[in-house]
Amino acid sequence: MKIRYRHIFLFVSCLFVSAILSAQKKQAFVSGVVLDDNENPLPHVSVVILGKLNGTTTNDSGYFRLTVPADKAFAIVFSYTGRRSEQRNFLLSENEEEHITVRLEKGENTLKEVVITDQRERRETGLIKPNPKTVINLPSAITGVESLIKIFVGSNNELTSQYSVRGGSYDENLIYVNDFEVFRPYLVRNGQQEGLSFINPELVKNISFYNGGFQSHYGDKMSSVLDIQYKKPKDFGGSAYVGILEQGFSAEGISRNKKFTYMFGVRNRSNKNLLSRQDTKGNYVPSSSDFQALLTYQLSPKWQAELLSNISLTKFTLIPETSQLTSSVFSPFFSASIGVDIFFDGQEKDQYQTQMTGISFINQVNRKLKMKWMAARFVNDEKESIDISGAYLFGERDFDKSKPTYGLIINPLGAGLYQNFARNALNIGNWSFAHKGTYDNGKNAYRWGLNYDRTHIKDQLHEWELQDSAGYSLPYVPTQLALNSFTESASDLVINKFSGYIQDNILLGDSTHAATLQAGLRFNYNSLNKEFLISPRIGASWKPKGTKDIIFRASAGAYHQPPFYREMRRFDGTVNTALKAQRSWQGVAGFDYNFKAMGGRALRLTTEAYYKTMTNVVPYDIDNVRIRYFGENSAKAYAAGIEMRLFGELVKDAESWISLGIMKTAEDIKGDLFKIYKLDSLNVPTDSTTQEKGWLRRPTDRRVTFGMFFQDYLSTNKNMKVYLNLLYGSNLPYNIPGSVKYRNALFIDPYIRCDVGFSALLIDSDKSRRRSHSPFRNFESVWASLEIFNIIDRANTISYLLVKDFSNTIFTLPNRLTPRLVNFKIVARW
Repeated sequence: MKIRYRHIFLFVSCLFVSAILSAQKKQAFVSGVVLDDNENPLPHVSVVILGKLNGTTTNDSGYFRLTVPADKAFAIVFSYTGRRSEQRNFLLSENEEEHITVRLEKGENTLKEVVITDQRERRETGLIKPNPKTVINLPSAITGVESLIKIFVGSNNELTSQYSVRGGSYDENLIYVNDFEVFRPYLVRNGQQEGLSFINPELVKNISFYNGGFQSHYGDKMSSVLDIQYKKPKDFGGSAYVGILEQGFSAEGISRNKKFTYMFGVRNRSNKNLLSRQDTKGNYVPSSSDFQALLTYQLSPKWQAELLSNISLTKFTLIPETSQLTSSVFSPFFSASIGVDIFFDGQEKDQYQTQMTGISFINQVNRKLKMKWMAARFVNDEKESIDISGAYLFGERDFDKSKPTYGLIINPLGAGLYQNFARNALNIGNWSFAHKGTYDNGKNAYRWGLNYDRTHIKDQLHEWELQDSAGYSLPYVPTQLALNSFTESASDLVINKFSGYIQDNILLGDSTHAATLQAGLRFNYNSLNKEFLISPRIGASWKPKGTKDIIFRASAGAYHQPPFYREMRRFDGTVNTALKAQRSWQGVAGFDYNFKAMGGRALRLTTEAYYKTMTNVVPYDIDNVRIRYFGENSAKAYAAGIEMRLFGELVKDAESWISLGIMKTAEDIKGDLFKIYKLDSLNVPTDSTTQEKGWLRRPTDRRVTFGMFFQDYLSTNKNMKVYLNLLYGSNLPYNIPGSVKYRNALFIDPYIRCDVGFSALLIDSDKSRRRSHSPFRNFESVWASLEIFNIIDRANTISYLLVKDFSNTIFTLPNRLTPRLVNFKIVARW
């Protein structure tokens, strides 16, 4: 114990000495005078070191003297209302003093826009409102709002815009754009096939993301809500960006009489460069493009019409050639590098087309009462065509570079053929009609709404898989050729859904130290399973009196999710039209704390703990991004965890976020029984016992998630910026398909992803220095960015390939995600 205390004492002493030494910083001085255009001194000019909060101002004679760091490059920014800011760069020795003269020319007003904090963001549980302007700067393989959301909820696949929230599946998330619900394609099997997200980030004005505890006026899902509001133009403008992976153009404007506004965006994306270094080599031809438009017209002072339209087309073609997968096996009896070489023939062609048109009429009756009528049509048309065969050789791979057999399989353990065939088609057409309203008298804010949806689903499923190992078709049937799997079904369903809500948001006390209460009730009726659901929800917040700016908040309620088509379809292709809604009761409690640290910088810390209990659960397996449901209400489940987030300017004028989540989610499936056999010396079963699996980790049970978005810039040039996007997620369970005994038998290694971006401002918003004939005279800004995806080049795993050897032993080989890749893009705004 004495030795341990001595070590602790020495460690603390070293920290104390290092703190004293670091406090003794070398100093230098910069002094001078600030003048205007006519050589007159300018008083009260702000003189601040770039990236720092503290500084000084000039006196009545325009003089200043500032203490600065020595032996280190830095910049000083001089700013004054109505004049262009000036930046000077320095590198001074210890105790050196430099005297300068600065002249500030007349220019555009440099005062920053006043930002009013939205207290609603702090009072509502689960609400996160990231800045939409950071989306285009976020270094990520997928450009979009969803990549921003993944920082807060975690991810395990950079190729998809889908995400899991607090242990829920991808299908448990609601997405709204201007109050219209939008949907994703359903047949997508992996992230390679995905196209553009519905949300165009260049058109976005506000992002409201609820990761739980959302109020009654949102819909009937169990996990999250992403509420997007597009901009309403106030002037002519636009943007364009060109990158290796994606290109986009948008424009907006307003009529002279200020009644008509328009905004549209066009995007195109190809992941060909992103997929060129996948384990499966071949000809990848992915393409995705979309067009969106938002039109508004002010019919009268109290009436406004709005039209939102979108059309999107995604195509994916793959002609595979070869694939080489390798994994290491370690055991007391056998250690080797196991690999499989696959040689392909055939191709895959997929197409996903979506169309959406929504029209709304908004009536601002008076200052208190607002009503909205909405109608929308959504069409989703998907086709899959797969006919790929592969011949494989499986065994020990040689990694001795000194041998001519390097990289080849030298000790075969298995060989065979397989063929995957699919001809699938899915068409979903949905009509939606809704009314919603609000009445706010200051103390009470009433909200109500009614909605009717009519969904027509046509589905044709025809797919099979043939496996041949060592000359025998699996499963082996001596008298016939058996397929490993065969699925064929056809469905034609019409579903009518009625839903509505009523809610009251109550303000108690004054606005400074107020308590709030939100109480609401939802109902939902589904004509297919004849189920009527009632979902009460309540929330509250309280800001205590005192010097600390802290708000406590909590919510509880029912979040019942009516089944949609994918949940009803069983593994064998049959559709369970009697499937009931998954039911969930949830509770959330936490706080929101504003404080200052790191030299007076404003920071915000939010913490929430949650618990979800679920019944009538429909179990599922996840393979890449494809979710395959059991099609039965055969499980109960729970999820519990805590999330912490830090928002603020870790570097002055550069907003950053840090998110940490700890969670556990498990499920208990009814009837998950399996047998354990007792064998004799000849491996012949002599006895058996039946066991039940009990509680198991759910496919989304990621215990620890960490996300960070960090911005910084050069100490001498604020127009040279760096962006860091870091994601970590602990391991995930992986289930052996069709096996009860080996459910949760495998684990997907932790997901670690680090993307870095470097940006330089080529043209700023100061137009006074541009020539009249310059082609860039009307541009607000032009940025050039260099992005390095997966800078650590980590081979993250998304799923497994299962291969049998000659002795019928199963080996697992990981399917990897994307390696390191460089992207370049230019973003221009006018």
